Amino acid sequence: MRIPFGPIALLGTSADPPTYGHQALLKGLLTLFPKVATWASDNPLKTHGASLEKRHALLEALVKGISDPNLELVQELSSPWTINTLEKANELWPQSELVFVIGSDLAQQLPNWLQAQALLKKARLGIAPRQGWPINRNHISDLQSLGGRIDLLPLTIPATSSSTVRNKPEISQIPTEILPMLLEQNLYGLTTNLQ
Repeated sequence: MRIPFGPIALLGTSADPPTYGHQALLKGLLTLFPKVATWASDNPLKTHGASLEKRHALLEALVKGISDPNLELVQELSSPWTINTLEKANELWPQSELVFVIGSDLAQQLPNWLQAQALLKKARLGIAPRQGWPINRNHISDLQSLGGRIDLLPLTIPATSSSTVRNKPEISQIPTEILPMLLEQNLYGLTTNLQ
């Protein structure tokens, strides 16, 4: 793994399953940052629809489909706790500024994460606006009061969500790179009969 200089965007995701929203976010980050690192992880606040191993394989297929040398799947960053992930990222890239990326839907939750104040000191926080989840200035103020250095990313991420796909399977929300794996393994109730 080469050690780049310049900011690195870090995007952890449950990838449960990856959707067009994940794909749009990764592609958008590649327009803003010289390097983007992503990984699949367990979220301690969620019940997952597939094992971490399967979600990692799905995310890997999505990353390969995007096929950009500046996008890397770094699964060793995976942890249920963001503080652990950022400690590992700082070890991997000690010379680079790290920007931990979240969707606007998570801005309200982050102050309640494990060691939120400490994790905000380890990286800048990039917030990507998701359609349907407008950025709330009060949430930004709360993060800044904890020491957060906030970057509002000039991106527009579609309102697709993994939870919607899990609750109401729709092939139209799934990137073509991962669809064959989902159908072959009968994950998330997706079948070729769905529209």
